[in-house]
Amino acid sequence: MSFQSEEGIIKWNMHFNSPPEKVYEALNTDEGRASFWAESALEQEGVIEFQIFNYPAYEAQILEREVPEYFVLEYFGTTVTFELESDGNGGTELSLLAEEVDESFRMEMAAGWVSVLMAMKAAVDFNVDLRNHDANRAWKQGYVDN
Repeated sequence: MSFQSEEGIIKWNMHFNSPPEKVYEALNTDEGRASFWAESALEQEGVIEFQIFNYPAYEAQILEREVPEYFVLEYFGTTVTFELESDGNGGTELSLLAEEVDESFRMEMAAGWVSVLMAMKAAVDFNVDLRNHDANRAWKQGYVDN
């Protein structure tokens, strides 16, 4: 079986130099999510409203969370699980699993998660925002830095 060939599934791993608590904070707080994921991602009563350029607001339900080990949400019709583990040296091993992914857009979504995870690493480990914040240079126009 080749990489990313499992139907309906996306899997990625990312290493962070930061501890699990800091990585988890990026997923679990409004400020954290806004630093890498969306222009805004406000949570109210277990629902996150994502504001992403050129897309209507999207409400994602948080399904489970356990600080700082895992964070699970429904995201664009998929179930996405972030698992975090200490690397034993002060850093974090993060695993992302997206399930129930529609095959008609799975490859685009797989690429989208790479963009999100790289932006997350830059924000968490280096306090750098890689995104261009320009609605005219967004994902739908082929820009990965949005």
